[in-house]
Amino acid sequence: MNWGTKIIIGMLSFMSFILVLMILMFRSDTDALVENDYYEKGLKYDETYRLKEQVLLDNAKPEVSMAEKSMTIAFQTASRGTIKLVRTADQRQDRCMRFETNEGNKIEIPLTSVPDGQWKLILNWKSRDGKNYLNEQEVIIP
Repeated sequence: MNWGTKIIIGMLSFMSFILVLMILMFRSDTDALVENDYYEKGLKYDETYRLKEQVLLDNAKPEVSMAEKSMTIAFQTASRGTIKLVRTADQRQDRCMRFETNEGNKIEIPLTSVPDGQWKLILNWKSRDGKNYLNEQEVIIP
């Protein structure tokens, strides 16, 4: 076999590899980088940005602490809202729950049914004085 034949075989192998990757890409039903409601989220981005900035302006960022199988979130004032735990690796494991703080402006969330790993914690709450806030942060559940 001469060198010209080897080059042709190499080119055909590479082209078939690219073709197989294209076929797999087009047959895939989901794209992990694109959210289903990205357009609606884009329209509401200004409101989301304003809520995040309100946390910084009022210095109202909640303090998150992890225990063995629970998470404690301490707020500056009495609050109520929603907590969303988002698993970046698997959307089916996402959790969403409502909360209201106790007398010490804290909430405790049991994590017995939550798998270990990295999560995005999204807190959306309204304080006692009527201000709305939104805070997102990464947490690692041991």
